Amino acid sequence: MGIQGRDTLKQVNLLVLTKYGRLGASSRMRSWQYVPWLQRAAIKVTALALIPDEVLQNRYRRGGYGLGAMLRSYGRRVIVMFRRGSFDAVWIEKEAMPWMPLWLERVLLRGVPYVLDYDDAIFHNYDCHRSRVVRHVFGKRLDGLMAGAALVIGGNSYLAQRAEDAGAPWVEVLPTTIDLARYPRPTDMLDNDGQVNASVDERVRIVWIGSPSTVRYLQLIREPLQALAARRPFALRVIGGGDVDLPGVDVEVLPWSEETEVEDIIACDVGVMPLEDSPWERGKCAYKLIQYMACGLPVVASPVGVNTSIVGRDCGFLAKSSEEWLAALESLLSAPALRRTLGQAGRRKVEEEFCIQVTAPRLASLLRQVGAK
Repeated sequence: MGIQGRDTLKQVNLLVLTKYGRLGASSRMRSWQYVPWLQRAAIKVTALALIPDEVLQNRYRRGGYGLGAMLRSYGRRVIVMFRRGSFDAVWIEKEAMPWMPLWLERVLLRGVPYVLDYDDAIFHNYDCHRSRVVRHVFGKRLDGLMAGAALVIGGNSYLAQRAEDAGAPWVEVLPTTIDLARYPRPTDMLDNDGQVNASVDERVRIVWIGSPSTVRYLQLIREPLQALAARRPFALRVIGGGDVDLPGVDVEVLPWSEETEVEDIIACDVGVMPLEDSPWERGKCAYKLIQYMACGLPVVASPVGVNTSIVGRDCGFLAKSSEEWLAALESLLSAPALRRTLGQAGRRKVEEEFCIQVTAPRLASLLRQVGAK
């Protein structure tokens, strides 16, 4: 269903405050990819990232953002928030002023309805912090923001429940999604012999995609991957995570690129998402699982948070122990027909629930309702 009737809609002037530029996966999927859809729904978008792409790249290269860069970023954010009165609403990814006092952010948002959007349990950065002082001073910071918001959007029920418990007057769940225009159907990638065109290499591949800050999760399945490598040949493709220490496993390390990520995933056979079971991980929105499924891959994932509702028996396996991981991966690597059946079911689920073609009209409607107030 498309966004229709633009000529009859009154324009809404929306300020969008993201955490990152397009280089940050959460901002790219929760905010930036929606901008063209919102504009077609007569929503004028003015967007500003707190941490621009070049600053995030410096963090990956040097291990930190740099004090000067962050001071400039916060300065730009304060300046644009002083202009909030010229907008009908403000749409904020997570929080506008991280680690600043609650009263300051609320002053900078006074007089304009604002929407908070979460795809991570960012509140646990505060209330689960190792410092008692941080927990005392900031532990309820995001609860205060939620309570004052016109609308809170959570990427899953865990995040939505936190907003409801905080007293948010209006809470909606909107999953993280992909754009089907960027993810062709797996059948569209087949040549005349029924083989995937993306790669001429016949090795079976397991794929993981992420960032240098999340590649540590692969160590959770270190033993099953090593045991599997001792039984049968395969390659582990790591996209965007940098170097990985997995002795005995054939690891391919590829840099992440928005232009090549779909092609790099489609050339693989099984997608994995190992996670720890902790409060932070329960708030994740399983974006990489949705990417794998959109590419027609069966998946294996830890039964944590929203993973349990996304991965049904029809599109992959949930694996908790090393033994379960090994059994799931071995069964998929040895059965091309099973991989194909599960992958097709996963693709159908993405088309029905986890694509921007489904969620964009709903998001535009929600933001217009807030702007109308």
